[in-house]
Amino acid sequence: MNVAVRSHATAKQASEHFDVLIVGAGISGIGSAYHIEKQLPGTSYVILETQATFGGTWSTHRYPGIRSDSDLHTFGYSFKPWVGPPIATAEEILAYMNEVIDENDIARHIRYKHKINSASWSSEQNLWTIEAVTTDTGEARTFTANFLWMCQGYYRHSEGYTPEWKGADRFKGRIVHPQTWPDDIDLAGKKVVVIGSGATAATLVPNIADKCAHVTMLQRSPTYFRLGRNAIEIAEELRRLQVDEAWIHEIVRRKILFEQDAFTKLCISKPEQVKKELIGQISAVLGPDYDVETHFTPTYRPWRQRIAFVPDADLFKGIASGKASVVTDEIECFVENGIQLKSGKLLEADIIVTATGFNLSALGDIAFEIDGKPLAFGDTVTYRGMMFTGVPNMVWVFGYFRASWTLRVDLVADFVCRLLGHMKAKGAKKVEVQLRAEDHNMPILPWIDPENFNPGYIMRDMNLLPKRGDKPEWQHSQDYWTEKDEIPKTDLDDKAFVYG
Repeated sequence: MNVAVRSHATAKQASEHFDVLIVGAGISGIGSAYHIEKQLPGTSYVILETQATFGGTWSTHRYPGIRSDSDLHTFGYSFKPWVGPPIATAEEILAYMNEVIDENDIARHIRYKHKINSASWSSEQNLWTIEAVTTDTGEARTFTANFLWMCQGYYRHSEGYTPEWKGADRFKGRIVHPQTWPDDIDLAGKKVVVIGSGATAATLVPNIADKCAHVTMLQRSPTYFRLGRNAIEIAEELRRLQVDEAWIHEIVRRKILFEQDAFTKLCISKPEQVKKELIGQISAVLGPDYDVETHFTPTYRPWRQRIAFVPDADLFKGIASGKASVVTDEIECFVENGIQLKSGKLLEADIIVTATGFNLSALGDIAFEIDGKPLAFGDTVTYRGMMFTGVPNMVWVFGYFRASWTLRVDLVADFVCRLLGHMKAKGAKKVEVQLRAEDHNMPILPWIDPENFNPGYIMRDMNLLPKRGDKPEWQHSQDYWTEKDEIPKTDLDDKAFVYG
């Protein structure tokens, strides 16, 4: 690879060239940059970030109480110990990421306020051309790169998903989405309805219960939750014994991953047992008279959708105290003073919060072209959820649903660094994946099996995502405990890889 950053004069403007261009300065982009620094010294790279700062999800979302729903011992990076409570606030996560940036001299590689409009691959030049615009000045910027590392996440940061409800324009109060939480909102003395039942709603409700007159969580159907202390006993004990933090980090990560694997398998093998245990935790907090059957007993088996961890049972303590309540019903329409439910009940509200999920953004809303032809991402087949047939010199980071997203950031980064090193050793300028002769009769299936996992944001836009096969190498298995062994053993000279 070429160490120096070069500028190419074009008829339109100067363009900067890098060996690697990383899209996004969130948890994936910063982690990937670390691995370039450590494993590929001398490689020129740049990170383009639309927002004005790093952090991705943790700088986009500013609603009250915003926190992780994965433990930070596994959501944190493998290479940097996490020393705080396992469920962390956005502020704590950003501070952790800032340390990674500072400790590894990554800041000089980040270009903030750079929105990418298009990315075009030229087989003639073996080069990506990325057209961007600076969001503050509107200035056009052009970059070229040998390799594109997509770390932009999976949802649109500019707006969350809000269903179309009849009569929404009639509501006299304020409607807000947590993803674009306004700074000027005043909850004092207000009746607030939070629509949704996922991790966002479970975080928001207890964090605003003391601020408003009353908060109601309105859900169409119940969700599974796990309750527990916001602490890891073994970590506390090892710190008391003054064990080195790097050792604690590794030991706690391994323990959590072992327990997560066992829990996931139990959800599949003994779903009714797990269901009883999860709902039993909630009943223990809310008491025998609370209608847990209606409000906290899902119809699907555990782990078909993400299970949110509720630290110290704060959501359920808020409900037990009477400051918060749950209504399980469907929306008929919005009215001037609240929401008319299909049961006939009127839910009065001054403020409605739509914690209704994300808009999927498979490739960051970037217009992709391969040799002048628009890329139909949904027509490609994925290689282990990282590479895609017919798309050269590009890797995409898409994390796990049942384990921490960042576990896959580290796995994919190790793979990319090994792949780039392999290309250099071969003298190859280009790599892409293709179906082998033995794969041509393979069934081509949707990105993920809805019987296995079916969150709304995936189901709504499954057509935007690549296809998978029925062989392990042609799908994103969502199984970290298998991939952690399989991906490092990938044969880079397998016929699935085509070099040029």
